[in-house]
Parts: sequence; C-alpha cells; structure tokens
Amino acid sequence: MGLQIRPATIDDVDFLAWVILTASRSHLERGLWDIALGRDEEGCLSFLRELARAEPRSWAHYSRFIVAEVDGRAAAAMCGYDPIEAGTPVMDAAIAEAAKQVGWSDGDVADYFSRFEPLGTCFSDDVEGAWVIESVATLPAYRRRGLVNSLLETQLDAGRASGHRLAQISILIGNTPAQRAYENLGFLPDKEKRHADFETLVGVPGMLRLLRVL
Repeated sequence: MGLQIRPATIDDVDFLAWVILTASRSHLERGLWDIALGRDEEGCLSFLRELARAEPRSWAHYSRFIVAEVDGRAAAAMCGYDPIEAGTPVMDAAIAEAAKQVGWSDGDVADYFSRFEPLGTCFSDDVEGAWVIESVATLPAYRRRGLVNSLLETQLDAGRASGHRLAQISILIGNTPAQRAYENLGFLPDKEKRHADFETLVGVPGMLRLLRVL
C-alpha cells in the first residue's frame, strides 16, 4: 500500500464534502449536517463543497484538513484546528458565504440557523489550549488499514508544534466503536452534554468530549 499523508488542497473539496457529511452521520443514517442543512444528499454535498472553499477559513476549510492518499487516491481525511482561529464566529461567516454561492435566500439561511439551534445544545465546549480534531472519515474500501491512526498521529504532531497542550475530539453518545478506538489511542472521556431536543432530532441523547494530553 503506497500511503502518503499530505495537506488537503482546493482540488480535494469534493472529497472533503463527502468526509464532512459522512463524519457527521457517525453510526446513524442521518447526521448533524443532514438535519441542519435540510437538503437531500446532493444538496448537502453542494453546500459543503462551498463551505470547504469559502473565503472565511472555518474549521471546515480545506486548509484545515490532511488527506491520506493510497496509491494516488484520496482515501481518508481528518480536520485539525485551533478553535480561536477557526471556531464558531468564522464558521458563521463561512456559512453565509456558502449559502450565497449555492443560491440560498435570507429565509433559507434563517431556516438553517433555526434547525441548527437544538443541535448546538450538545456541541462540546472547546477546552482552553486544545487542538480540536474534527470530521474524520475513510472511504469504505480503505477502512481497517490504519489510515485514521496515521492521520491522527500527524494531527497530534501539528497540535504540539503549534503550542497546544491537549487534543480534543467529540463523538455522538452511543458510538461505542469510535469511543473505544479513540481510548485505545490515548483519549479519555471528559464530559457529556445531553439535551432532549437534540435526542428528538438526532436519535441519540447528546455528545461526548474526549481529551488527550499532547
């Protein structure tokens, strides 16, 4: 297997849109982006492509990702970022830019934020000093080959190099395989956030934050 870990480029935005959408689904049929965007598969992917290349460099911007390429094909990707640089305020601006690019009306944008509000009740708070890992997904044909481990090792090195003392990742409560996998890589459960509105929409009670010392 010819494996290369490289920074994502703007040419990867189609793949990264799939990664962001797939990661948000976790072990469920419909994920957080499906619910918040309120579109079909192609509608979600179209929006996420624009989000990945929007001028405001949110955590979903392609520059925040690294890609595992196997024999010349993008097979997996992972986002890592400093929440001060790429967190909620930047994401809100990027959402507005992506909405403009796909032709959403002001009403469409308002509907998005209305759908997002109950989801946001369980989003993990960013721990001070943490390097945040987000949106991890692998193409089905390349799973169980250690690609996520290779990506994570690279992201943790990036977090250390930029002066962060912790790494943070969040998962949906009930995704036991993911939790065990991250615990095996040195992450420890830290804090759960639960809310009835989140459970009604998503089908799980909330989210779990895990931390690892860098």
